[in-house]
Amino acid sequence: MARERSTSPQSSPEGTAKGSGKVKKTRWYHQIWQAYRITRQTDPAVTWIMLGVFVGIVTLGVVIGQVIGQPVYVLILSVPFAVLGGMFVLARRAETAAYSRIEGQPGASLAALGTLRRGWTFTQEPVAADPRTQDLVFRGVGRPGVVLVGEGPPHRIGKLLEAERKRTARVVSGAPIHLIQVGDGAGQVPLRKLPRTVTKLKGQLTKAEVAVVLRRVTSLGAARLPVPKGIDPMRARPDRKGMRGR
Repeated sequence: MARERSTSPQSSPEGTAKGSGKVKKTRWYHQIWQAYRITRQTDPAVTWIMLGVFVGIVTLGVVIGQVIGQPVYVLILSVPFAVLGGMFVLARRAETAAYSRIEGQPGASLAALGTLRRGWTFTQEPVAADPRTQDLVFRGVGRPGVVLVGEGPPHRIGKLLEAERKRTARVVSGAPIHLIQVGDGAGQVPLRKLPRTVTKLKGQLTKAEVAVVLRRVTSLGAARLPVPKGIDPMRARPDRKGMRGR
């Protein structure tokens, strides 16, 4: 009897690679190129600015080299600094472009808060919402206490924030509650400055107290509305796994 020919993935190296389930690792230069392409879509001038910084630093190195009598040596040293300068510009412009892509969308503040590192736990859905106006309130818990972040015009979001503050205060047993309005109006915090504003809040609770407060506010539930995805095109602080905010 003729033996049947095997058609399993193990019969070929290519099939083995496909069947192994391994995910190809993204190289750092792929991330930089992706960040550059995304940034260029909303900021076409980024190419010329990066080139300008690179050429400017190299030129400065040539001038310094001529002055001290070591032009070749200083030129070689200036190239890495010129590359770093270009990368710094790209990182800043990429961060600005990322914020501009989501600014004005419902849930943009949650996406921005996703850039925070450890120490904070934010709800993935708004805890209070006005379906008619799309004003939203998100809640986070950390060492500084409870922070309520509201999106909407100052004359509307203030009332929604205050109502949520009273509801939260009934279960947190005196833990600090901070109210932050996100927007460009008077007394509001611009979206790109939101993570820094939250980071500057002074820690007042112990880790055990944070855990207790988190359990209590979680019992309040949340208003289920969709929010946008993460904002970071470089994964370099301006998709940290979906901007989970942990």
